[in-house]
Amino acid sequence: MDIALLDELPPPLPAEQIIALNRPKADLHSRRSCEWNGWSFEVPPGVFLPGATSRMIYQRLLDGAIEVRGRRYAAMGVGLGVEAVVAGLRGAREIYAIDVHPDSVAAATRHYERLVGPKEGTAFVPVVADVFDGFPDGRQVDVVTFNPPAVSQTVSDDPDVVRNVCLGAPLLATFFTQLAERDLLAPGAEVFVIVSNTADLRAIVGHAVRQGFVPEVRMRHDWNDGVLTYLFRFQRGSVA
Repeated sequence: MDIALLDELPPPLPAEQIIALNRPKADLHSRRSCEWNGWSFEVPPGVFLPGATSRMIYQRLLDGAIEVRGRRYAAMGVGLGVEAVVAGLRGAREIYAIDVHPDSVAAATRHYERLVGPKEGTAFVPVVADVFDGFPDGRQVDVVTFNPPAVSQTVSDDPDVVRNVCLGAPLLATFFTQLAERDLLAPGAEVFVIVSNTADLRAIVGHAVRQGFVPEVRMRHDWNDGVLTYLFRFQRGSVA
């Protein structure tokens, strides 16, 4: 296990601070809208409204720092579908828009069809799945991104808030276990996960390492409120 990297990761913030920072907005069950990169997106009730951490992934897909051109790409927890739109316009070969929430997959599909549409050499595949349960058998991907609801404290009793915000480290444990055990990654595949110290970073990265993944910190952002956000890149290595 990469003990040095694990030791460098901060522990979770105090519970009361995590809860205060992640108080749910009252509009989750209303129809909202957002804009990014000159595109407008309608956000149906219950669908996650992207924030600053999501935009970190979107921008890296757009500028090629996370390269999807000609590759098979899985957008885990696709939500509104912005990353699927970017991947389509960037020329991904296959795009799997995956979410446990059927309304989110439907919203992602509508936005993809509106902003990208049919495109030669690019296949868009909507997938309603609990992590990779329900992902097409026998398929492998080259790139995965995930901005998970990994907050380590329960901030609401509303199941939609829990699904969008605070499923915690066990969700990532399932994610990495399924990637490894179901042989979902092609040779040389890259997995990008963005997570902060509102989650249990050491548990998340430690589990990935035990499943044979090699972690690398691609970005660390300090929001000056105690929150440190990390963008990790994982590749398959050997099981520790």
